[in-house]
Amino acid sequence: MARPRASIVLVTRDGAATLPAVLDAITGQRFDGAIEVVAVDSSSTDGTRELLRQRADCLVSIDPGSFDHGLTRNLGVERARAEAVVLLVQDAVPASDTWLQRLVDGLEADPSVAGTFARQIPSDEAGALTRHYAERWLAASTAPRTSQLADRDAFECLDPFARFDCCVFDNVCSCIRRSVWLRHPFAATPFAEDLEWARTVLMHGYKICYVPEAAVIHSHERSAAYELARTRLLHRRLYDLFGMRTIPTLPHLGRAVASSLALHVSLERSPRALALAIAWPLGQYLGGRDAAKAATQ
Repeated sequence: MARPRASIVLVTRDGAATLPAVLDAITGQRFDGAIEVVAVDSSSTDGTRELLRQRADCLVSIDPGSFDHGLTRNLGVERARAEAVVLLVQDAVPASDTWLQRLVDGLEADPSVAGTFARQIPSDEAGALTRHYAERWLAASTAPRTSQLADRDAFECLDPFARFDCCVFDNVCSCIRRSVWLRHPFAATPFAEDLEWARTVLMHGYKICYVPEAAVIHSHERSAAYELARTRLLHRRLYDLFGMRTIPTLPHLGRAVASSLALHVSLERSPRALALAIAWPLGQYLGGRDAAKAATQ
């Protein structure tokens, strides 16, 4: 078989509610070259596997207990045949029929670019609170940007927040150069494999590009309990990777909760909004505290 120009790797688990729209959008792309779809599914029971057997070029099934954000994506990239490998989650729907062309063009335009990533647009069903925070993420900006480091010493000279900003990369929808991945695969990690990979390739002299012309529809309305656990894990990783603590002390936590409560009440008066005003700052504080404590042991 001829080698495709782009491979799309989907990591799935019980995604039947959103996958048809994602796959339809992939099929409808105006793209100059062949496309293959590789799926890695965590033993779905809702019809996802049956759907992927019909519409994916390659389907790999794994036990849910073996899922790892880095290693599971490695399984998909390993089976991909194109040099440009797009990593896409099961509920990120391409927003236009030029999404793939823009994402891949950004990678192919410069051989020193290791990865590109797409803009994320909240869904029509997203509430005011979700929209407020989504629009403040770098992957919501309409301005393109390129990150590059001179060397490892240049990274070490940055403050923690600047280190993070430089390494922003998002596997909700990204495109990586497979030849770079062969030298620098994703690390085994429970979270933030994309940030860690970006840090690694930047330190080895590659560039990361944000391509807002390539956009996906993607947002969530998750519970406060879920967001607390997710935020705590994320901020533990942010400390491990960048030495970054957004809420380092209890007084900082108190001020953050107070300001969040005022903001949330102004945007969306609901029990969930009030709970998130506590969950998000608390998760940041606990995650940073956990990581800082572990680093001293």
